[in-house]
Amino acid sequence: MSIYEQCLASSGGADAPDMMLLVECVSNGNQQFTDNETSSIASGVDSFYLIFAGALVYFMQTGFAMLCAGSIRAKNVKNVILWNLLDSCGGGIAFWACGYAFAYGGDVEGGPKTFIGNTNFFLRNDDVQFEVWFFQFAFACALSSIVAGTIAERTKMAAYLCYSVFLVGFVYPVVAHAHWSYNGFLSNTAVDPLFGIGVIDLAGSGPVHMTGGVTALVAAIILGPRIGRFYDEDGKLLDEPAEFTAHSTSLQMLGTFCLWFGWYGFNPGSTLAIASENRGDVAALVAVNTTLAACAGALSAMFTSTFLDNRKTGISTFDVTYTMNGCLTGLVAITAGCATVDTWAAVVIGVFAGWFYLLGSNLLIKLRIDDAVDAIPVHMVGGAWGVIAAGLFTNAERLETAFGTDEHIGWFYEWGRGSANFSLLGAQLISVLFIFGWTSVLMGCWFYGLKKLGWLRIDPLEEKVGMDISYHKGVAYDINQPKQDLVDQLNESRSNRGFKASSLKNSGSANNVVETNDVDAQNEDIPEGPNDASA
Repeated sequence: MSIYEQCLASSGGADAPDMMLLVECVSNGNQQFTDNETSSIASGVDSFYLIFAGALVYFMQTGFAMLCAGSIRAKNVKNVILWNLLDSCGGGIAFWACGYAFAYGGDVEGGPKTFIGNTNFFLRNDDVQFEVWFFQFAFACALSSIVAGTIAERTKMAAYLCYSVFLVGFVYPVVAHAHWSYNGFLSNTAVDPLFGIGVIDLAGSGPVHMTGGVTALVAAIILGPRIGRFYDEDGKLLDEPAEFTAHSTSLQMLGTFCLWFGWYGFNPGSTLAIASENRGDVAALVAVNTTLAACAGALSAMFTSTFLDNRKTGISTFDVTYTMNGCLTGLVAITAGCATVDTWAAVVIGVFAGWFYLLGSNLLIKLRIDDAVDAIPVHMVGGAWGVIAAGLFTNAERLETAFGTDEHIGWFYEWGRGSANFSLLGAQLISVLFIFGWTSVLMGCWFYGLKKLGWLRIDPLEEKVGMDISYHKGVAYDINQPKQDLVDQLNESRSNRGFKASSLKNSGSANNVVETNDVDAQNEDIPEGPNDASA
């Protein structure tokens, strides 16, 4: 029955309707219908927005795979790209089974604070928002892939899959619940938020990136460095650490651009809605701040490293790896405060991110912690700086627009108010301490247990040969040249047919003609260090 027919029946019938009641009823009915349709369309737009943003975040897996593959030696490429696939597969099953339930299960707006979620295991509840699950799944996969490059070239497959499932299925969900659940003890949406404000971290500088970075740090320490990285064949410390050159700068750069592109789903998508003017304005600011921090981080790291090299050698060089990682550290750092800081602050955050990355990278070398892709300074150091920076640079107007409050703002702005209110910055510092403590203890015990079981590190000979040959049926790149006798036959065949072109030659030299069973020709002779398979 149409709105008119309903109103006609309720206003006296078709024979003698009350025209005033009829007109009022039709007007109200049309308004209600319009409101319902508008709400339905807005809900659909928001759902599509989350699915699209989640797809962009998931595309970051391509970036992690390419960056990791390019940053290591060619003999381990198959292994590390398979790891990145397993992050999605193993992690996805774990997040479906229990990760999402631990992170968001049982959320009740205005309810009591809880340490962990307790419903929606295997997505069995009727109230599951599948678009939200998909978006959060993409986040969890990105977190898991952060660690792949750090422990590459020496970790067993079983250890990697076990770590990925445990991290995505339990460790990360507890951190996510604390920060983003309505009932989390650090959440800014809790009924009684910490210090009256809670933690401001829109997209996960802390819960995602710092959690992954701390996991990488713990894993690298327990696992030990790659053979020959810091020690000679007698176990003595090298005067200078050995440089294991990245085998493909092109893949590194491709990975960096893929990650940067995916960040436009990671950060703007974390507004979780777009079908209103307010949410659109916030998402637009987030995208701009994300861009500026990446630019500033890259330039900061590149020009600072160039200046330092010039001071040491008198020669100006421009380090591509430092530039790429500076860009990524800028992206990590802006992820927390991207909705609550002005554009000039995003640039400042990016500049400092580039400097902190350089400090972190060089500190790892001094401490003899082997990180093949510098994920620790990018994600742990950059993530911690991002959380703290949100506590320094968040301003009242941006905070009001994004989170609906302006009571507690960044410390620098509090001084501008004539106040030394430490509430927001204090909450941010507690977030950093909680993430570091929770993640390091649990993942430290987990990796230590794997080491004691003999599941963590591969055999030294397998490490020297390379994991592709040892575990994946051959090398990633077929660089064999055709045999010279076959080339001679081709030349003779062409000559018999009247061709006068110069004779073809095998362009491969003795150095690059490699037989697939010639292990010594494919892998450099790296001296074995003090760490064996149980290290």
